[in-house]
Amino acid sequence: MSTVSVVAPASLVKTRKAKAPDPTVTDPALVRRAVKAAALGNAMEWFDFGVYSYIAVTLGKVFFPSGNPTAQLLSTFGAFAAAFLVRPLGGMVFGPLGDRVGRQKVLALTMIMMAAGTFAIGLIPSYATIGVGAPILLLAARLVQGFSTGGEYAGASTFIAEYAPDKRRGFLGSWLEFGTLAGYIGGAGLVTIMTALLSTDDLTSWGWRIPFLIAGPMGIIGLYLRLRLEETPAFAAEAEKAENNRPKTPLREMVTGQWRALLLCVGLVLVFNVTDYMLLSYMPSYLTGQLHYDETHGLLVVLGVMAVMMIVQPFAGALTDRVGRRPVIATGCAGFLLLSVPALLLIREGSLLAVALGMGALGMLLVCFTASMPSALPALFPTKVRYGSLSIGFNVSVSLFGGTTPLVVTALIGATGNMMMPAYYMMAAAVIGGFAVWRMAESAGRPLPGSAPSVAGRHAE
Repeated sequence: MSTVSVVAPASLVKTRKAKAPDPTVTDPALVRRAVKAAALGNAMEWFDFGVYSYIAVTLGKVFFPSGNPTAQLLSTFGAFAAAFLVRPLGGMVFGPLGDRVGRQKVLALTMIMMAAGTFAIGLIPSYATIGVGAPILLLAARLVQGFSTGGEYAGASTFIAEYAPDKRRGFLGSWLEFGTLAGYIGGAGLVTIMTALLSTDDLTSWGWRIPFLIAGPMGIIGLYLRLRLEETPAFAAEAEKAENNRPKTPLREMVTGQWRALLLCVGLVLVFNVTDYMLLSYMPSYLTGQLHYDETHGLLVVLGVMAVMMIVQPFAGALTDRVGRRPVIATGCAGFLLLSVPALLLIREGSLLAVALGMGALGMLLVCFTASMPSALPALFPTKVRYGSLSIGFNVSVSLFGGTTPLVVTALIGATGNMMMPAYYMMAAAVIGGFAVWRMAESAGRPLPGSAPSVAGRHAE
């Protein structure tokens, strides 16, 4: 007896396929406002960095009077370094808070704190007026700045990344670091102009306060821009999934649940910030202190390099959208590995042209990171923990490796007598960054993890 098997037509077979989420259509005007509001906060942070770095000698006289100029300078930079110590604490507070109550609210809070801390420095009486209270108040203001900065970069990059269309995230994210360069140039340039126009007595008595007081109006403008923004579509969608519209993720899950992504983040931020602080913070001191180069010319070279970087930055960001983040970051790592020594040899040659060429080469390699990291780093983490995990990974890496770069390199030169240590340090960072980029996944043109696809609305520029 034969059996007959009956096969149902394919049309009758019910298959269940997961429905793809509907894409988010972004409003170009809203995206532009988000980019401006985020970039201004970064500009303000680095405006303060540029001012503090280049007016440090004057601040030492105002807040740490002694007969030893070196002790004054060390005390001033000690207060500066203290801000880096509390950055991870700020990241651990503001990051998880941003994942719970929203990116926009936390970014408004960090803007207020950053502006208040910087503005307060301009109001602190001198040591001659209130004695030891002056340096204590300076330290307190620096701690407020550092604590708020712990939630600023990760929040700003997350905010832009979650607003940007998938195919333009690199270009739009690159404007965050454009703000960094603009703020640093503004701060250092203002100090340079004031130093040229004011006498030493005027600069010490009242002139040094002007750059810090400018932070007040800048903060009000930044706060206005941020308060006008709506919450990012990615966070709003995540909030709808959770009870009471408040996603709650334990801090432990942001670390242990994301350990692989956190290690990649630390490695990428390491190469990014070691090279960044080496070029923008340490090199001016290297030119004057180690190579006995003219201080004014050294500063102008650094500012010129940053101006060129600003011009290239948006184009490099757009390039990451076309060819991917990984090739651009890998190019930067390979470049620092192969060209750090030749570039430093050019700088050590001493002529203005040689210094400009060496610094320019390092600046163009740094653009590989400044143009790609604001879009690459947020893509390492899913939406529900993106702000928190990125804040922790970013600030731990900056505090341990980026902010310590000038101190470590100076110590290495002192211990070995080898003037090529800056090049070797950048090469070591490039090796670590190269391994991290090798292990990371490409994110260009793809939705952020845990988010729906995002496409540009009509009339997007």
